[in-house]
Amino acid sequence: MIQIIAFAVLTIATFAIAAPKYLKIRRNILLGQDEETVVDKGLAIRNTILIALGQKKMFKRFIPAIFHLFIYVAFLFTQIELIEIFIDGFFGQHRFFSQALGGFYTVIISTIEILSLLAFVGTLVFLSRRNLIKVPRFHKPEMEGWPKLDGNIILYLELVLLIGITCMNGADQVLQGMGAEHYTDTGNFAVTSWLGPALFGGLSEGTLIGIERFGWWLHILTVFAFINYLPISKHLHIFLAFPNVYYARQTAAGKMVNMPEVEKEVRSMMDPDAAFDESAMEEELPIFGSSDVQQLSWKNIMDAYSCTECGRCTSVCPANQTGKKLSPRKILMDIRDRATEIGEKLDSGDKQYIAEDKRESGEDLSAINFNDGKNLFDYITREEIHACTTCNACVEACPILINPLDPILRLRRYEILTESAGPSDWTPMFTSVENSGSVWAISDDRDKWRDELLAKED
Repeated sequence: MIQIIAFAVLTIATFAIAAPKYLKIRRNILLGQDEETVVDKGLAIRNTILIALGQKKMFKRFIPAIFHLFIYVAFLFTQIELIEIFIDGFFGQHRFFSQALGGFYTVIISTIEILSLLAFVGTLVFLSRRNLIKVPRFHKPEMEGWPKLDGNIILYLELVLLIGITCMNGADQVLQGMGAEHYTDTGNFAVTSWLGPALFGGLSEGTLIGIERFGWWLHILTVFAFINYLPISKHLHIFLAFPNVYYARQTAAGKMVNMPEVEKEVRSMMDPDAAFDESAMEEELPIFGSSDVQQLSWKNIMDAYSCTECGRCTSVCPANQTGKKLSPRKILMDIRDRATEIGEKLDSGDKQYIAEDKRESGEDLSAINFNDGKNLFDYITREEIHACTTCNACVEACPILINPLDPILRLRRYEILTESAGPSDWTPMFTSVENSGSVWAISDDRDKWRDELLAKED
């Protein structure tokens, strides 16, 4: 009974602590503007199955994809055993599914053990790639400090989970062989039927029960820690990869999204009467592009929180390869950090973060009146966004359909159209386009050839 109470208290506490963290991430994502991305639901579902669940794009790099698949499939199958642990914990049972499934239960647990063994190999491979072989994409400047530690922590937790499963199943198998009470026969598991006796053979029944309980509690406590750790980790992609792929844009990768503000301005130019409309004159000047997360779309922010920090985007970026400062991965990490910073300041309720022109209204701090005097340009330098060649290599490389290019273009648009700034060697081109409609400063109208052709036909 004590164990049941302890398990129930820990479970409730875990989810009570974790729930607000996940809700804050949802709030941070929704700081962005509305954007409709799903046109074809069938295509969205197909992409989710093939790319998020099936890991299709991972296999563009076959060797790491295989080892990642070991860990990923082991994670999925282990959830069966985790469900059983929850049932056993709440109701004081032991291997609840074994009675109902019989021999099939042995097959399921054996499969989990084989996959766990493969996951152990994959975990060691990934630890060595990060810390011994030092794959270059894991050692870029943005990966120093917490990102590097975060990448290792989850691998260490994987090893702890494997230790828990081994102790739990291994001692259980020995106890079954001894005919211990409460440890009913479940058949021989693929790995621990021989590993259990090798590790724990000859120990007393009391010691074996202690080892089995240790493994059981180690496993579930690691899961509880994992649930609360995910919101501050790049491994949040375990959950967000699925909605992120589902809501990925279905348009061609190179297609730029038109800005409604620009379309409105162009329409007013084409309609002289609209240009002098009094209601239009009273409106605030539009903001072109994005300077902060509130002007990005919610999908841009979800991309940032879904980023696995694998660095595939940066490793194929031609600007980064030629020594320029741009790293698409860093752009996403900066957006995520800025969204998190804004969320934390909103949670503080401190009125110093209310925009100056709205402080006298007496309103409480909210996402609408928030202004801390900072924006994304305090995280992302102009040099970075200028270096982008808009080649879409980063978009193509991402295994979960993240689009790092879109926020780069939005930042560029803000700098050029709203701030009237930009690299000095770009200015003549913009001036030429504005004055003559041509990047080459050709004085003739661009459509003069058409008029001449039409005149000849007449």
